Amino acid sequence: MNPILVVDDERSMRDFLKILLVKEGYQVETAHNGSSALELIEKQDFSLVISDIRMDGMDGLELLYGIKERTPTLPVVMITAFASPNDAVSAMKNGAFDYISKPFNVEEIKSVICSATSKGNQIAEARSIAEAFPEIIGESREMIKIFEMIKRIAPTPANVLIYGESGTGKELVAQAIHRHSKVADQQFIPITCSAIPEDLMESELFGHVKGAFTGAISDKQGLFQLANNGTAFLDEIGELTPIIQTKLLRVLQEREVKPVGATQIQSVNVRIIAATNKILEEEIMSGRFREDLFYRLAVVPLRVPPLRERKGDVPLLVDFFLKKYSKLLGKEVQEMSSYAMEVLMNYDFPGNVRELENIIERGVALESSNIILPDSLTLSTFRFGKKEPDPPPNSRFQAVASEEELFERGLEEVMGDLEKQLIHTALEKSDYSKMRAAELLRISFRSLRYKVKKYNIE
Repeated sequence: MNPILVVDDERSMRDFLKILLVKEGYQVETAHNGSSALELIEKQDFSLVISDIRMDGMDGLELLYGIKERTPTLPVVMITAFASPNDAVSAMKNGAFDYISKPFNVEEIKSVICSATSKGNQIAEARSIAEAFPEIIGESREMIKIFEMIKRIAPTPANVLIYGESGTGKELVAQAIHRHSKVADQQFIPITCSAIPEDLMESELFGHVKGAFTGAISDKQGLFQLANNGTAFLDEIGELTPIIQTKLLRVLQEREVKPVGATQIQSVNVRIIAATNKILEEEIMSGRFREDLFYRLAVVPLRVPPLRERKGDVPLLVDFFLKKYSKLLGKEVQEMSSYAMEVLMNYDFPGNVRELENIIERGVALESSNIILPDSLTLSTFRFGKKEPDPPPNSRFQAVASEEELFERGLEEVMGDLEKQLIHTALEKSDYSKMRAAELLRISFRSLRYKVKKYNIE
């Protein structure tokens, strides 16, 4: 188990928590402030961070923000004074696993830490499983189940039918099955059934001989000959015509193909992985898909969940696509603002991962700063970041009555009032999250914290 990091600017509190945790069998490291904690986190792995919120210099909320930037899955438990419930709420909204209130209840501390370390261990185990599948980005519980199923079925020769909406990554799952199979050194040949004209489908699947039809100027191998001893991936299998379904069934039953125009039958040994975004059982009921073919294909059915069912993977996917398109488009956009991320987390992604990739590519292309803000997100036909309507007369942004009053008060006082009003509004819009308010104002968290203290904003 990785150690626990305790962060507090009071030595007595660090010592108390260290003694308590060591007695419970944990390994413990300590840091006296947020900056030292981040340095330790850069150098070694931790299973949990316990941090006080109120500290000199970098406070606990800034530390939490820094941790989530570096290691989003690392559980963080915050220590909060009994008189600061707003701090606890802000910490939870910004990714804290839980919080412990002062004065301490020792049994409560043990319970929270046990839950947090257990969660951390689960995340570490999930990450270990996910690392075996670099072609698929995901650490959510739903994707871990997919990875575990791939590990079980890949070494077998069983045919697999992958269900999933468009854009969920069914071909990536098929590639992962092949890569973990006993024929990983052989060919993986994909074909999209809906992309090939009906009159050419038989030739594409089974091949043809020279002179079989107009334009057949030489012999050609089909999908199954090319994938012999390897894996053939049939995407959008539900689009096959009844005639082709019948011929495919023979390939599955007899392990042999007959090229178009040929007199000789050729033996093939191919593992078939098929995929569909249709509900084939309904296609069978309507007579559009053969039931016997379905059972031959679906020896092992596997469903890839849509992105809306695995929202926990959105930050990982966003980070991957940000790096990909920043490099591809020659931009320095490496970060998504938390407010923009919240917009994405509340979106259903009808186009799934493919749509998210498109959103991030467009966002990187449109963004002029080094962080993607909601203005640069275009989700479906709705444009985020529209200009707000003019404020009503009784809003905080009332116009100054006259030039005389302006000059009488002086520039510094007028600008100070405007700055204070803007900060108030940003805090209201961000539900009093200082991190999100700083992003709206396009200033650093440290600057906002200074200005909040300067203007005595509650």
